[in-house]
Amino acid sequence: MTLNGWLQIIAYFAALLLLVKPLGLYMARVYQGERTFLTPVAAPLEKLIYRLSGVNPKDEMDWKVYAAAVLLFSLVGFVFLYALQRVQGFLPLNPAGLGAVSSDSSLNTAVSFVTNTNWQGYGGETTLSYLTQMLGLTVQNFVSAAAGMAILIAFIRGLTRRNTTDLGNFWVDLTRATLYILLPLSTVLALLLVSQGVVQTFSPYATAQLAQPQTGPGNTAITTQTIAVGPAASQIAIKQLGTNGGGFFNVNSAHPLENPTPFSDFLESLSILLIAAALCYTFGYLVGDTRQGWAILAAMLIVLVLMAGGAVWAEQSGNPILSKLGVDQIASANQPGGNMEGKELRFGPVRSALWATFTTAASNGSVNSMHDSYTPLGGLVPLVMMMFGEVIFGGVGSGLYGMLVFV
Repeated sequence: MTLNGWLQIIAYFAALLLLVKPLGLYMARVYQGERTFLTPVAAPLEKLIYRLSGVNPKDEMDWKVYAAAVLLFSLVGFVFLYALQRVQGFLPLNPAGLGAVSSDSSLNTAVSFVTNTNWQGYGGETTLSYLTQMLGLTVQNFVSAAAGMAILIAFIRGLTRRNTTDLGNFWVDLTRATLYILLPLSTVLALLLVSQGVVQTFSPYATAQLAQPQTGPGNTAITTQTIAVGPAASQIAIKQLGTNGGGFFNVNSAHPLENPTPFSDFLESLSILLIAAALCYTFGYLVGDTRQGWAILAAMLIVLVLMAGGAVWAEQSGNPILSKLGVDQIASANQPGGNMEGKELRFGPVRSALWATFTTAASNGSVNSMHDSYTPLGGLVPLVMMMFGEVIFGGVGSGLYGMLVFV
């Protein structure tokens, strides 16, 4: 392990721990309906949403009504997303002229994104229009995460309330999570990502002249390259913060327009666990004993740190077979060293292994390297994290209520 590797690990966990308490406390106040610094901006919009949708924020639900609301909302989201993909060829914001997505792929994608799974069986830049990416996938990135957080808050209310069977109002919890938590965080992150070079545009795909012409099928000369662009930064921000993971581009956050710099990589990987970690403090605050929240967070961190350290060590050590062949895998000023198969040079084995650990811990699914190209021990870590079953942080909301079931 190099000094640079240690510093990157320390920087990540230090930043995460510094943000846990302020964000966790803020989220607790949001769900309790207390005034926050965003209230002057968000409260009028919140009231407007309730008025237009006919929701009385003072009406609470028992567990059966709350569960029915979650299922109904998910069903409506599924139908809308499926239909949007099927008719995208007739809709605007489709500069590439992409046609309707096949019925089986539309079904798969709709189920995947509505459930916050975000498994992808398509290439975003060759399959989905800008409108489908924004109105379909990005919206589901927000509301599926907000739904998971709402269920967690309802679960906590069930633990703390003694004289009522009511668990709150799902529509209120969903709205507050979106307006007060996910939208502000995503806006800040998206702007930071744009500053690093992540693309955010409605312009058509760009065409670049090749420095060296290539020969295609039938000896045709290829002199240009099409570069896919689009409103990516806004989707990438919530894909990370909401532990969604579905990339705007086919190769996800290994794509240079989705994750161009080491700093953008740091921001995106930090965002994977940010809300899930802060919700531990939210839980402690809402039950009246923050020590319980810190204890759960510590238990998660112990496993995460050990797994991350193992993955980084395995990948930084390199491939022993290549070492026997005399291949230089030592970190130096000219190369990051280690096992670079399936990894981006701008990230190296340390950032790649950290991301692999975090994304599988949180059931996020986004990648900045190809996990199948890891060493046997390095690849074992993300596999083990997946087998923990979403209790080492896990998805926003879902990870903590899964852990609380075990607790």
